[in-house]
Amino acid sequence: MYRARVVISILICYNGLDMVQVTRKDEREANENVIRRFNRKVLQSGVLSTAKASMRFQKPVSKTERRKKAILRKERKADKMAKMRLGVR
Repeated sequence: MYRARVVISILICYNGLDMVQVTRKDEREANENVIRRFNRKVLQSGVLSTAKASMRFQKPVSKTERRKKAILRKERKADKMAKMRLGVR
C-alpha cells in the first residue's frame, strides 16, 4: 500500500500574540506525538491562558490594590504550604 508523505504543521496565533508552531520530525512520527508536542507548547507559551483571561471583563484596579491583593495571596499560600509541611489541615 502506498503511503504518502505527510507533513503536519499546526500553527496558532491569538490576536498577534505568541505563535506556536509544530512540524512533524519525520514521516514515521505518529500523529499522537505531534498533537502531544503541540499541546505542550501551547501550555508553555501561555496563549491559552491569555485568551481565556481576555474573555472575562475585569474592572480597572489601581496599582496599590493589585499589590495588596498579591501580598495577601502570597501570605495565604505560604500559610497553606506551612500547614501542609506540618501535616495540619
